[in-house]
Amino acid sequence: MIVYEYPLNERIRTWLRLEDLFDKATFFIQAGDTRSHHAGLLAIFELADVMTRPELRSDLIQELERQKLSLEPLRSNPAVDPDRLDCLLERIGGMLAELHGLTGKLGQHIRDNDWLSGIKSRTGIPGGACGFDLPGYHYWLNMPATARAADLSQWLAPLLPIRHGVELILELLRESGNQGHYVANGGMFQLMLGGRVVQLLRVGLAGEWPCVPEVSANKYAVNLRFVTVEKNQKPKTFDRDVPFELVFCSLIGCCVQPT
Repeated sequence: MIVYEYPLNERIRTWLRLEDLFDKATFFIQAGDTRSHHAGLLAIFELADVMTRPELRSDLIQELERQKLSLEPLRSNPAVDPDRLDCLLERIGGMLAELHGLTGKLGQHIRDNDWLSGIKSRTGIPGGACGFDLPGYHYWLNMPATARAADLSQWLAPLLPIRHGVELILELLRESGNQGHYVANGGMFQLMLGGRVVQLLRVGLAGEWPCVPEVSANKYAVNLRFVTVEKNQKPKTFDRDVPFELVFCSLIGCCVQPT
């Protein structure tokens, strides 16, 4: 089963991009070889660019505080697992402390580093990070892998509170979903939302189907079109009946599962 996620507002879209970039940065740092460490540094540069949004930290804090306020009254609900609730509230409290502890502009330590800024300016040019363009960077890439990994981890570390907050919010968002099984007749599907608030759609499709979903949605309806995966020509509607799973996720009213 392949799961395709479609954010329906800008905040969720940004958080999903951050999650993807943090995962890539961590993977490439741990991989250890020269090309992976180059890719890891590029991911850190992209993270710093995304974090220029001034509202990013405040949006995370606002959402975590809202979740905390909605969860605390559940302590008296006998249908809720108290251990899981306490654990979740403790995690939220820890994330809020980390985010409140951040000072200055996010990613500014990357922008203030002249050596990194010089590398970043060249990586925007096709082939611009060759050894003859950046001999200092070439020297760094030939340092021991442990030294490079330590540098990359040091540059990534100031951004980790954002990662932890994003991971927790997306975890809550995904767990809030209500799953349904549907069939797209002739590759097309529409469902009226009936006033339901949706922030993220998750479409599950068996891997053997040679098509992918395209989603358009507004506050009234969700429209899906399954299209062929074509490597040499423009995709077209997959004109067969396609069974799929659809999950509607929203942070509004999400809570821990009952016992």
